[in-house]
Amino acid sequence: MNNTTYSVKKSEIERKWYIIDAENKPLGRVATQAASILRGKHKPTYTPNLDVGDHVIILNCSKVVLTGKKLDQKIYRHHSGYIGGMKEISARDMLNNNPEKMMMHAVKGMLPHNSLGRQMLKKLRVYAGSEHDNIAQKPEVWNF
Repeated sequence: MNNTTYSVKKSEIERKWYIIDAENKPLGRVATQAASILRGKHKPTYTPNLDVGDHVIILNCSKVVLTGKKLDQKIYRHHSGYIGGMKEISARDMLNNNPEKMMMHAVKGMLPHNSLGRQMLKKLRVYAGSEHDNIAQKPEVWNF
């Protein structure tokens, strides 16, 4: 009996393209599915220390749903680094003005917070509407 653990090599990694439709789905549910695909957890060759994940296209981000009172109570904050440089925007304003940024923020928080996570995030494409520029890659629809 062979007791060695198989580890995938960089040359053996195959990448596919998947489309996730976010219309009428909760933001967190879509983000977790996207993060899981980006990490490669759906593959039998998943390796925690390598980027074995696939490319993800998320469509209809402007039609994503936030449950409960999150639209009014959730606040996105960032700081410029200067004194008094705290900027705040509510989830409702973020969804109206920049829904792609809202989805990217959600997915980024679910990926590893290191160089590997930044590499995985580059394989994510987010669109507010139902049109995308990646038809040549022949993406498959991901159902969940």
